[in-house]
Amino acid sequence: MPNKKTPCAKVLLCAGLLSLSAAASAFEDRAPAFYFDAGRAPHNDTSTRSLTIGAVLPWGQQDLVWGTQVTAYADLFLSQWRTPKVDRSGHHNYSQLGAIAGWRFRFEEGASPWFFEAGLGITMMNDRYQSPDRSFSTRFQFTEQLGVGRNFGARGEHELSLRIQHFSNAGIRKPNPGENFYKVRYLYRF
Repeated sequence: MPNKKTPCAKVLLCAGLLSLSAAASAFEDRAPAFYFDAGRAPHNDTSTRSLTIGAVLPWGQQDLVWGTQVTAYADLFLSQWRTPKVDRSGHHNYSQLGAIAGWRFRFEEGASPWFFEAGLGITMMNDRYQSPDRSFSTRFQFTEQLGVGRNFGARGEHELSLRIQHFSNAGIRKPNPGENFYKVRYLYRF
């Protein structure tokens, strides 16, 4: 005997599917994630390049502020910087370990695939950074970052973002020229 659905059952089924699709359109920024990014600090022919791997660990709750979902997270990372040596006789590699407290702002009460984020943190390098254009006086640095990105995938588990990240010791010791990296990041959320 064929299964005939009543009009009421069809309406309930459609309402259920619509609620599932609405729930799927809200992005879950509270799940842990890992990422890698590549960046460049441009200085004519002596640019410094960076490769970074990291983990994002959400903390706290998601809040709505003026229709924008705000999520806090910790960003723990390990970077490798490659720059020409001061005498330009080759390249020097620097390792960097860092932690950032970050805030993500997702529009449309969290339903938009687009987001903006900002963060502030600290880093430690294995040696004092020196390039033909810059010379840091400390291995310890503060870092600030701004990013804009978009999520992809059935659950929004993939994301791409463009970022600007600044490093300096905030005047603890001179010289303090700072360094600005422009980065592209891929992140996967579990």
